[in-house]
Amino acid sequence: MPAEKVEECHRKVTAYVVKRLHPFSDVESPTFRDMIRSINPKYTPPTRDYLANQLIPTWYNIEKSNVISELANVHSVALTCDSWTSIAQDHYLTVTAHYLVEGKMKQKVLQTKAVYTAQTGHAVAEEIGDILKEYGIFDKVVAATVDNAANMDIAIKRLKFVKLGCFAHTLNLAAQSLYSLSAVTQWTAKIRSIIVWMKRSSMAKVVLREKQDLLKLPQHSLILDVRTRWNSLYLMMERFLEQYPATQAASLDQRLRKNMERDRLSRLSDEDFRKAEDFINLMRVLYTSTLCVSTEKNPTCGQILPILQKLEMHFTVVEGDTVFVSNLKKQVWANLSKRYQSEEIRNFLEVATALDPRFKKNMDGDDAVGVWDRIKTDMMMTDSEHDQSTEDDCGEGSDFRRTMGSEKRHIKNDEVEEEDENQQPPSKHPRKSPLEELFADEDAEKMSSQRRTMSTQDHAEKEMQMYKETPPTFTSDDPAAWWWNQRMTYPLMSNMAFSYLCVQASSTPSERVFSTAGLSRVRYIAGLKDNFDIVFNLLGPQTETKSKADDF
Repeated sequence: MPAEKVEECHRKVTAYVVKRLHPFSDVESPTFRDMIRSINPKYTPPTRDYLANQLIPTWYNIEKSNVISELANVHSVALTCDSWTSIAQDHYLTVTAHYLVEGKMKQKVLQTKAVYTAQTGHAVAEEIGDILKEYGIFDKVVAATVDNAANMDIAIKRLKFVKLGCFAHTLNLAAQSLYSLSAVTQWTAKIRSIIVWMKRSSMAKVVLREKQDLLKLPQHSLILDVRTRWNSLYLMMERFLEQYPATQAASLDQRLRKNMERDRLSRLSDEDFRKAEDFINLMRVLYTSTLCVSTEKNPTCGQILPILQKLEMHFTVVEGDTVFVSNLKKQVWANLSKRYQSEEIRNFLEVATALDPRFKKNMDGDDAVGVWDRIKTDMMMTDSEHDQSTEDDCGEGSDFRRTMGSEKRHIKNDEVEEEDENQQPPSKHPRKSPLEELFADEDAEKMSSQRRTMSTQDHAEKEMQMYKETPPTFTSDDPAAWWWNQRMTYPLMSNMAFSYLCVQASSTPSERVFSTAGLSRVRYIAGLKDNFDIVFNLLGPQTETKSKADDF
């Protein structure tokens, strides 16, 4: 076989082993080699040693070089970080970078590595700092979104980055605070005891299935809540409501009734059912809010304040609320109202909300005047950066130069391509005519000349006024793509918006690495020892579509 063909086959085998989490020893197994021999008798697969020490490291170095090259042309980067401890007490740290390229959000897992030192705030700061310096983006970081762990808080502050607490984690803490209410504890304990009993009894499963068929209900199993898992109390009650008729019918069946009476299980009442209905109606908004920032591909921090405003209205006690509902509302909002109260964080989130075209009307009140003043001041400070080119987005050149250079910068390596069903579809940008592409630099210079005819302050005020008068976009629209398409109209504001839109509302992108769907990856790679970092980063970000809430 020609050397080029052998190398291509090697690349395909390497991608197969890494992407599908196969053991390295598979390439030496008789069945694998027999299969390859049947497909192409002239090709000899690589040995395990050659795969582990030559092919995979070479592939990794190419991929890492491509990421570093791409990040070199980016102006602003946001981080999400998370850590995880395995059953064997091995500790892992992951850092994910988020940035915009031509109005498209991109994310890269910079590193997921095993760490063997005490994870104090200072140690975590040093580890994260080393990763960022390795990729040349330490000075480009806008903010970092992390969970509420004390060591992460200390680490981000030590690095002097803006630290945002994971909004999904914040919502989960508010939901978990309901466990502290005695009324909720007693009521849920009664329902939980029935669910536990029925899940442990094989006969109960058979009887429940019969009642579901009879009542034409979905054949779903009952769900048991786990306090540390997101939204599990809500999901347990939602399933309880769905299966309440079947559960009641099963508890009256003679095959179960005696055993239930013998175990002194309390019978469920209509009051329990009404409480479950009230609970679901109240907590559905909180559950949906969690999904907003954990299932969307790129939930930006501009969503946080609008969601909190909606939650505040929803959890305000009104006339007609039962005592049970009033207590739930007070408990949840008492927990949420304490979050994001730091002046620095509040100012950051207010600007992010104003620059999100979907939610800018939330910053229209009299108390939001200071937000727009801060935006105008920041635009005036960064005006000089825009004089280089109004086509410049996040440090890149004109469309024409990007088009001419993209073939060299973005050559696809067929060995590393694998179709990602969850990949974000490209945003629809208006296509330039050949004449516009050819004279892009001249048009940019004309725009720059027009801008110089008015003062920086006048130009900033004009842009801001035009933006405020433009109708808000739909929540389904991509704010980054909107700003990219409007960058010629708002050259100052668009540059500022790109810096905020890459900041994530949740640290879910990093947490997914260690989610239930990702644990098989971690266990597989944990056995690789010296190849751990390399293989994990070649796998890329976890591409599961479900939220962390759905893992439980």
